[in-house]
Amino acid sequence: MPVEPADSTPPQGDVADEPPGHEPPSTTPAPDGARPPRRRGPGPFLLIVVPTMVVIVGVSGFLALTGVLSPALSEGSGPAPTSVSNVDASYVPWLRKAADACEVVTPSLLAAQIDRLSGWNNDTASLSQQGIARFTDAQWRTWGRDDDANGRSSPLDPADAVMALGRYDCSLAKEVTDLRTKGTVSGNLVDLTLAAYAEGTDAVTRTGHVPTAARAFLEEVKERLPQYDALVRQNPDPADGRNASAILVPPASTLTVTSPFGSREHPLTGVTKLHTGVDFGAPQGAPVSATRDGRVKFADMTAAYGNRVVIDHGTIAGKRLETTYSHLSALQVTAGQTVTAGSPVGLVGSTGLSTGPHLHFEVLLDGQYTDPVPWLSTTH
Repeated sequence: MPVEPADSTPPQGDVADEPPGHEPPSTTPAPDGARPPRRRGPGPFLLIVVPTMVVIVGVSGFLALTGVLSPALSEGSGPAPTSVSNVDASYVPWLRKAADACEVVTPSLLAAQIDRLSGWNNDTASLSQQGIARFTDAQWRTWGRDDDANGRSSPLDPADAVMALGRYDCSLAKEVTDLRTKGTVSGNLVDLTLAAYAEGTDAVTRTGHVPTAARAFLEEVKERLPQYDALVRQNPDPADGRNASAILVPPASTLTVTSPFGSREHPLTGVTKLHTGVDFGAPQGAPVSATRDGRVKFADMTAAYGNRVVIDHGTIAGKRLETTYSHLSALQVTAGQTVTAGSPVGLVGSTGLSTGPHLHFEVLLDGQYTDPVPWLSTTH
């Protein structure tokens, strides 16, 4: 913020340094035989008020420095700064664990949902809805467990509440996924899951999409997503770090990220949702290669991803690792084919829903989308 220059306007006339009520000595000669006017001493203001003010200011300064006086009181009544996130980073591992139950629900989505429900505040005036996830007694009997093994299962225990909400949301996600597969409903699975939470699966089924009554809830959760995406990225899972340890070679000759992993607004559809991979900018026709030995699981044209290749790399630390390569202008492998790290799989293109030539690259661990960048080695 630019700093305003100090006011350089000269004072209008001389200002005496005397306090109010202090008259300067008279310069008029005294009449003959008369005693000169008596000079008055300091008035009550100097003797009482000024010393008192000095003491008050000094004590206030001491209290402010020692922390006894709160900054809000010592610095004025302006608004206090707000935190970037309402959740302590120590809960991120629980959010990750809770989201492991299904592909639709992510740690940041759970965090944003809890923020919308309670602002991560355990206190509530309602006896029917308790804890940070605002569970009713009936809901808790179904979804609540003693997940942190502290000897009690309670919606007031944040770790238990996070895990219970993950189970509940994943159950709803399965229901709406089945409905969409049957053609009963249409729409984004995250949106449908949140709508089912807000208004019930029956309401979603009746309308065939996200009910109007649920849209405000969806928007309020999505508004909170970016800060929690950032929080999760800033607190990586140590296990994921050990699994990744840059074990994938680059899929392209340059790794210039044009759109990172995380929540974003799709440039064509305008829908805000998880960007499940990372976009690498590359020229049309640039070679794309397999990042690790594996077997081609899928190689064909799709509506959204265009020409797409999915490679199964087997298990890493007991979890299945897959990579995908999308928007290709040409496919150079077929389903069932065995590939080695660095072997060609296709050419960069802009097929499917794409704004220009690039490679959309994804890493999935046990079916869960994860940030591809930590997996990639830049030394190969």
